[in-house]
Amino acid sequence: MTTNTAGLVERTVRLPPVGLEGDLIIPDRATGLILFAHGSGSSRQSSRNRYVAGVLQRGGLATLLIDLLTSEEEQVDIKTARFRFNIPLLATRMLQATDWLRSDPATQELNIGFCGASTGAAAALIAAAERRSVVAAVVSRGGRPDLAGESLPFVAALTEHC
Repeated sequence: MTTNTAGLVERTVRLPPVGLEGDLIIPDRATGLILFAHGSGSSRQSSRNRYVAGVLQRGGLATLLIDLLTSEEEQVDIKTARFRFNIPLLATRMLQATDWLRSDPATQELNIGFCGASTGAAAALIAAAERRSVVAAVVSRGGRPDLAGESLPFVAALTEHC
């Protein structure tokens, strides 16, 4: 864990049970946390997501940019596209990340929102329907909410598609 010159606490995390990797950044006196679910063919290193995360951090929100696939799955997906449209798998990974955030002492008290892009938006909406009491907001950035199917009526969080 490091604190940078802007006063942001940064750490790389590995989330159980499959060891998903993510970058957690928490500003001093954070008022909430945004979990990013990137879309197919992207990663937590996406310049777009990093830019949006930086704006949110300056506004007092913590961010977790996470890869929803393991590095091994990502290598298979690059060649076969086997995982990128496996929305139930991606949603399960969002749930695992959400549960981890609720258990980590540094983030457990923060309100959680999701920002999903492409297929990550569908995964975020399904996860929000499963964790209705935990997820306060969902933003779908160029996403595929249609892939959330039957879960959509159960999303209680505020939602925005842009």
